[in-house]
Amino acid sequence: MRRLWPTGGLWRHGDFLKLWAGETISQFGSTIDDIAFPLVAILVLDASAFEVAVLGTVLFLPFILFTLPAGVWVDRLPRRPVLIIGDFGRAALYATVPIAYVADVLTLWQLYVVGFLVGAFQVFFDVAYQSYLPSLVARDQIIEGNSKFEISRSAAQISGPGLGGILVEILTAPYAVLVDAFSFLASGLFILRIRKPEERPERATNVDGTRTSFWQDIKEGLGFVLGNPNLRAQAGCTGTSNFFFSVGFAIYLVFAVRELGLSPGLIGVVFSVGAVGSLVAAFTAMRLSRRFGIGPTTIAVTLLQAPAFLAVAFAPEGNDALPFLIVSQLVLGFALVTYNIVQVSYRQAICPARLQGRMNSAMRFIVWGTIPLGTLTGGALASWVGLRETIAIGAIGSGVSFLWILLSPQRHLREMPEPVDDTAATTEPVTA
Repeated sequence: MRRLWPTGGLWRHGDFLKLWAGETISQFGSTIDDIAFPLVAILVLDASAFEVAVLGTVLFLPFILFTLPAGVWVDRLPRRPVLIIGDFGRAALYATVPIAYVADVLTLWQLYVVGFLVGAFQVFFDVAYQSYLPSLVARDQIIEGNSKFEISRSAAQISGPGLGGILVEILTAPYAVLVDAFSFLASGLFILRIRKPEERPERATNVDGTRTSFWQDIKEGLGFVLGNPNLRAQAGCTGTSNFFFSVGFAIYLVFAVRELGLSPGLIGVVFSVGAVGSLVAAFTAMRLSRRFGIGPTTIAVTLLQAPAFLAVAFAPEGNDALPFLIVSQLVLGFALVTYNIVQVSYRQAICPARLQGRMNSAMRFIVWGTIPLGTLTGGALASWVGLRETIAIGAIGSGVSFLWILLSPQRHLREMPEPVDDTAATTEPVTA
């Protein structure tokens, strides 16, 4: 009798499947919220383009403030409890939005506070999540694990935005946000059921046997990233790309609603159909990197991003804009997901286990720390030069990000390398 459930790879890894199930549910909720949360500001509170951009800024501001400390704590603490608290905390915060709406006390300032605190929980969750996977699965299963996560994210992006747009039109935006709250609650319950014992991360020590300080640990994580030419190039490429994309995407929904005249439902359809490109990338990224090499694949997909985003700036008004926006999302989805799978898997594979948290936090600090700067810049530019022009500036600026990889040794990298030799088990004490 033919088996209905696959038997190879991680399909038989029960604890990974629980982590994957929780992440899949929360991804579906988050893609709904990507539409619903800013539309609360746009449609319910009548926020300006700059105020909407500020909302995007506060969501990512914690990545500047808390990411480096989060990496130290994640390397000192068990990672699974951090994931559970991160999920339950975000569920509670998002639930306050529909409650305040029903009580007729919802304000833009509450959205800012909720966005900031959600971002803080997300900082710890993301650092712990990327550090937890290598301890849960074998090293040769990391790319498979990341690919499965991207399949879930891509599938969520196909159905989530469309469903989010429909929920906003039927239920109003605040009630659509409640769906995301339930998704985080479900994710936390799945992670709570993981049974594999987690070894407490080994603390670094100085040459005299004393434990390293908080600031020494931060310095070691940053030093690992900035001292490796391939990781340094990856950080520069991703940080540059994120900054300029944030310039444009900060006002994307405002542009679609107020200049192109699209309804929330149609905007959701654009993101849903465009996410097919992400799903294709999730299934093919591993094959592409093996066929063409890590470096060449990264350069190629990075080059696709700028012209794809530029199509949005040239979109005409009304429903005639839909082909431009859909093609843009298709290409961007394929390029960004391929890039993420290859690059995240690379850095997870080469990093020693004791540095995973700090390595991931250093990368997050650099590459996501540029996002709030980009969203503020986008909001200011939109008020100064206009919505369409701001999107064009973001698209053109993102076109230079590939140079970081092209001018680094990573351009020649073909296969996934072995982990970096972790000979620095101890470190010299640091003095002020």
